[in-house]
Amino acid sequence: MNLPNGITVARILAAPVIFVLILSGGFGSLLAAFVLFVTAAVSDIWDGYLARRRGQITDFGKLADPIADKLLVVSTFVPFYIVSLRAVESEVPVVWGWGVLPLWVLLVVLGRELLITVFRGFAKRKGVVIAAGKEGKYKALFQDLFIGGEILWLALRSRALERGWDSAFWSFWKVFHGSYVTITLAIAVLLTAYSLGVYLWRYRALVTRPGQ
Repeated sequence: MNLPNGITVARILAAPVIFVLILSGGFGSLLAAFVLFVTAAVSDIWDGYLARRRGQITDFGKLADPIADKLLVVSTFVPFYIVSLRAVESEVPVVWGWGVLPLWVLLVVLGRELLITVFRGFAKRKGVVIAAGKEGKYKALFQDLFIGGEILWLALRSRALERGWDSAFWSFWKVFHGSYVTITLAIAVLLTAYSLGVYLWRYRALVTRPGQ
């Protein structure tokens, strides 16, 4: 166990904590979830940098790092969906511009992660390692931008409903922050579907390649 792998393990352990904090719905819990998620997202860049710089790239790290990334996606999108169902009648939407987080969005995001994981395992049995492409990296970036923005939005929304905010600044911030959430989610969903298509098309020959 080296430092990069330790950071990866910490990110895995953070996922269920973030899940519970988002479901709690309180301002303090949501703010803690936001800080924890941002820390985890930044650590994803940091552990890879350390592993390359120190020459500490390991098989464990190659396996655990994508697992940590996928767990963070699951531990945020699933509670987002649950929270949005709970607040159908609220005057302040859970996902600005979307209202209730559509089930199809959840299926696209999580389905893509599951399918690519299965496909990578299939490719490995064929003797091919599918590395993360630029499409997948852009997808992950916009997912992180949306997730961080959405958790912060939920925290502010919780406090606004609790204290009855109705100032001009809050009206402005709802539009500004809400537009950010709307746009980043739309781009993340498009890149999720696009990156899946690119991976499947790029490695389509694997389907007919004999096993090795």
